[in-house]
Amino acid sequence: MSESSLQVTKRGATLRLLVEDKIREAISSGVLRPGQRLVERELCEMTGVGRTSIREALRQLEAEGLITCNPHKGPSVNKISLDETRQLYAVRGLLESFSGQAFALLGTDAQIRRLEEAAAMFEFRAQQYWQYPDRDLDSTRLARDALIEAKTQFYVCLMEGSNNVFIVQMLTTLHNRITLLRAMSMTQPGRLQHSVEEIKEIVAAIKARDGARAAEACSRHIQLSATVAISYLEAVEEEQ
Repeated sequence: MSESSLQVTKRGATLRLLVEDKIREAISSGVLRPGQRLVERELCEMTGVGRTSIREALRQLEAEGLITCNPHKGPSVNKISLDETRQLYAVRGLLESFSGQAFALLGTDAQIRRLEEAAAMFEFRAQQYWQYPDRDLDSTRLARDALIEAKTQFYVCLMEGSNNVFIVQMLTTLHNRITLLRAMSMTQPGRLQHSVEEIKEIVAAIKARDGARAAEACSRHIQLSATVAISYLEAVEEEQ
């Protein structure tokens, strides 16, 4: 994602929601980095909206844990600690395991088809990303943004297939926090290929209507994702 792509089209959904989505995407893609100060004037220029809309969006993102507001320094992109990461992935593993099991037992055929389509799109975007390592920086960012969006859509389908509104709400909150780590974890050597295979197993288990297998596949996927994220953060802490 480039700064120019943060421009908001003032149509459709409410302006505040559009601004929230754009800033959230900028954080997940690394355009806005952990610890970076968020200057209202700069955000207005980047998105093309006024200060009121920016402030409303920042309040929501603060509630989600994506940004933090310091009374003296203003808002900045939140940094996620090693302990927080461990806790987030532990809870996510439990909820996503339950979601996968519920999907296998309660999901409709139409929901399963959407999950298959989302998984296929993620695999396609993954292949695009790893097959062209020598692309220019802008092309790399576009490929990474498309990859993150495809994986996000897979998780949305997985959550919705549980047909449990509370699971959807809780996992959405967790995913919003983990977005700070997603771009990093998927670009670690070998992780993307493994992630594709793990997602294929989740889909196969749900399609087979095997609740226990789906729960195990989801749990394993989150455990492996957590291992990569935690290892990365441990290495960062050692360097500091």
